[in-house]
Amino acid sequence: MSEDDERQQSPPSDLEFVSNKARNCNATGSGSGHPEFQSTYPDQVLENVLENVLHFLTSRRDRNAASLVCKSWYRVEALTRSELFIGNCYAVSPGRATARFTRVKALHLKGKPRFADFNLMPPDWGAHFNPWALAMAKAYPWLEKVHLKRMSVTDDDLATLAELFLGFKELVLVCCDGFGTSGLAIFVSKCRQLKVLDLIESEVSDDETDWISCFPEGESNLESLIFDCVECHINFEALDRLVARSPSLKKLKLNRYVSIGQLYRLMVRAPQLTHLGTGSFSPSDIAGQGDQEPDYVAAFAACRSLVCLSGFREIIPDYLPAIYPVCANLTSLNFSYANITAEQLKPIISKCHKLQTFWVLDSICDEGLQAVAATCKDLRELRVFPVDPREDNDGPVSEVGLQAISEGCRKLQSILYFCQRMTNAAVIAMSKNCPDLVVFRLCIMGRHRPDPVTGEPMDDGFGAIVMNCKKLTRLAVSGLLTDKAFDYIGQHGKLVRTLSVAFAGDSDMALKYVLEGCPQLQKLEIRDSPFGDAALRSGLHHYYNMRFLWMSSCRLTRHGCQEIARAMPRLVVEVIRSADEEEMDDVVGTLYMYRSLEGPRTDAPKFVTIL
Repeated sequence: MSEDDERQQSPPSDLEFVSNKARNCNATGSGSGHPEFQSTYPDQVLENVLENVLHFLTSRRDRNAASLVCKSWYRVEALTRSELFIGNCYAVSPGRATARFTRVKALHLKGKPRFADFNLMPPDWGAHFNPWALAMAKAYPWLEKVHLKRMSVTDDDLATLAELFLGFKELVLVCCDGFGTSGLAIFVSKCRQLKVLDLIESEVSDDETDWISCFPEGESNLESLIFDCVECHINFEALDRLVARSPSLKKLKLNRYVSIGQLYRLMVRAPQLTHLGTGSFSPSDIAGQGDQEPDYVAAFAACRSLVCLSGFREIIPDYLPAIYPVCANLTSLNFSYANITAEQLKPIISKCHKLQTFWVLDSICDEGLQAVAATCKDLRELRVFPVDPREDNDGPVSEVGLQAISEGCRKLQSILYFCQRMTNAAVIAMSKNCPDLVVFRLCIMGRHRPDPVTGEPMDDGFGAIVMNCKKLTRLAVSGLLTDKAFDYIGQHGKLVRTLSVAFAGDSDMALKYVLEGCPQLQKLEIRDSPFGDAALRSGLHHYYNMRFLWMSSCRLTRHGCQEIARAMPRLVVEVIRSADEEEMDDVVGTLYMYRSLEGPRTDAPKFVTIL
């Protein structure tokens, strides 16, 4: 997933559509309060100049800041904002958003919190796109782009996008659900100007509808087509024809039902590709044994613009040499579905000198990571996922691999590292060798595991990360951690915006250190930690500045959560239980709190109680 959202999160003003400062300023921005200098009508010339200037502001944070200068800036900024980002679909109503921002061409909307990805939130919790689709149809008939993340999208919603937005060009659905191939068929058949259709880690139901063949005939405007998450067979002949009539196609990511032989045909059709997801990377079951193998090496060699390679979902390692010709130009390589060994990786990674992003399974072991460190000196992002996520498994990567990466890849900015064991020394080494880290997520899968060499908690390691990595904005902690680790975070994590905690801490003081010490904190995710009502109350001064707080399997009571709800009326306090769980008197299994201009939502299911 993209980290751009984490680097560019909007400050609280993203939802403060009218600030006190804007209300109290006059039209010219003067704060003198003298009535003789106030004008009933703003200076139209100055507003025209301001409108031309604000068109050059692309950063959400800069635009939010500009909107708070005075009423005139507030009004003009809204008129010139063509892209609208809303980090929580329940933080503001569709009506309020469309009333303020009247010229929007692109919408970025997020729904469920991240812990929904780990089955910690019951299905049918909410985050429905339908009210947004209907509101936009009335307010923005010229809408061109929609990017949704963790939203519930129905086939009818897809039909609305296709039928009511005649110039619609781009749809990106990340971790979404609720729709199927029937909805996709309607959508692609009616969006004649479609340039981007990206389905990323979404759940798409198989309605036995041939959606690929529903793209309109004639030359296509497609620039990006990603459907690697679609778990059903596709009409390959229709896909082949679509690729052939899409001369602008740059990104193509295939699902596991596309064989390497079919991949060859597509690559011959589209040598201009810059991003390729290979599909299964194994032969079709129906391929004849006597059939001559295509020249896969030549097909890859012809794709001279290829810089991003992924897929490999049902890989046969014997075919890996086919990608050798493109390795020298790759800046991104994703092997997170390829269960390969260090020996199979080495001939590939030794050619990837330009690599900046690398995702891989821990099957490559520490030896594979050492090979990465020896070659990839420009690496900026590394993610190492587990083949076997069970806690009692002997993990094949450890502190050895992490230390090698820190010594060889000193430009590293983001790391996600799953392992079974880790030492403070290796984490401290990374904090010193990679001071530009912005994201550090270390997931020690066994609960409460100490440093295996010293037997000490992992406090000093994470303390070194927040002390030495001055740009750190996202942190995930794990292993045996005492309150001391959270004291370090509170003292030194002044830029931390997202913090994820699991099975950590001794007492309520740990959470108090964080809530009182991290002024930029926006998103706080906690599970299975010993934090109770006193810890929750320690954040009263900060909750209005946060996007959300999630706590599950902690030590919260209904009474404590009710206190927060009474003290902060603009905070929505949801108590969530599993769909088949009976409501208990004073025990809170899951708490989800978020700021909202609208108050409690109206579509909460029965297993959600809003206090």
